[in-house]
Amino acid sequence: MSSEKEIKHRLIDKILSSKNETLLARIDQLMESSISEEDVVSLTEEQNRMLKMSDQDIEEGELISQRELNRDDIEWLREK
Repeated sequence: MSSEKEIKHRLIDKILSSKNETLLARIDQLMESSISEEDVVSLTEEQNRMLKMSDQDIEEGELISQRELNRDDIEWLREK
């Protein structure tokens, strides 16, 4: 069975190689109609605030690597 990633790559390859405008328009319509309100995630006000804080940290260069984060987590767990 194909993985989701493999299916996406096959579809992208086929779409890129197609010159059939009608087919491409129908694929576009199908994809648009498959997007439902269930796919939209509603965030709480607190979650939105946290995302804005994250954006601000990124803009200010307040970042750490995944390796540093993992190390800090391990140290924190050892203290508990």
